Amino acid sequence: MNTKLLLSPQELTLLLVEKSSKTVIIDTRSQEDYAISHISQAINLRDFFTYLLENSSPGGLKELQEYFAEIMSSVGISGAEQLIVYEDALNKGYGQSCRAAFLLKYLGCAQVSILHGGYRAWLKAELPTTDEVPQRESSIFRLHPNADIMVTTTEMLQAIENPAIIKLDVRDRNEWLGLSSSPYNPDFCPRKGRIPNAVWLAWHHLMNSESEIPTFRSPDEIREICQSVGITSESVVYIYCFKGSRAANTLIALEEAGISARNYFGSWNEWSRDFALPIDSRVTSLLYETLRVACFPKGVRSEFKIQNSKFKINDPHK
Repeated sequence: MNTKLLLSPQELTLLLVEKSSKTVIIDTRSQEDYAISHISQAINLRDFFTYLLENSSPGGLKELQEYFAEIMSSVGISGAEQLIVYEDALNKGYGQSCRAAFLLKYLGCAQVSILHGGYRAWLKAELPTTDEVPQRESSIFRLHPNADIMVTTTEMLQAIENPAIIKLDVRDRNEWLGLSSSPYNPDFCPRKGRIPNAVWLAWHHLMNSESEIPTFRSPDEIREICQSVGITSESVVYIYCFKGSRAANTLIALEEAGISARNYFGSWNEWSRDFALPIDSRVTSLLYETLRVACFPKGVRSEFKIQNSKFKINDPHK
């Protein structure tokens, strides 16, 4: 059974009308936002966004699996249900609903969807909300880990010198330029920089981020943008960010465009803490600003990327 990955508010409404116990809605927002209002029958699981994988060794991944299996069991999810996840807006939560969808698929859930446009799209459609918290009986979650979608640190290290594997950095500009180690705090991680030989494509460029309700771009637009950094439907792509969240958002976009990719879920948070792992730590902000001002007139939306020690101008997002 093929489950549609992105659901509109109207499509989710039709599922809710059926009142099936096999449909579970997961709200990834903060407990405070959830308490104010949420979609009826939605359960709040913030851990899908906050959990940090600091070690993608077999032991670290086993710990992740057991952690979420316990949480899922406690809220009555077995893994056989149709699971729909949502966040506030796709461009504001660092990809948290996509991170939840990725983790659910990794844990073995076959029917996973995302509310396209998030809670803001639901509110825009003037659909009903509630502040009532549903009561659910516990169950046993059945783990069936899918290693095919997860990249480990060992695999990423092996891929560094392999030009056949594209190492795609989708972090925000300051992180890519080596000015910040995370979205939380510039010095959250012990090192700043990039995984060697990575190419850069900021995660939000695959969405209509300027729209009132941000959604993913069309498959044709996504493919065109990806081609600008050398990614095609034939590419092997390993995506990373800070903790696999923005990478999961990009993974969804690529999947919608027919491009297969895998998520280095530990991402920079894991990589930067192992001082035995190589990084490209050159700070490139001054050169970036010089080229930006010199080469582009005011108002032109252009990006600068560093690839294999060569500087190139790239403008795929007009």
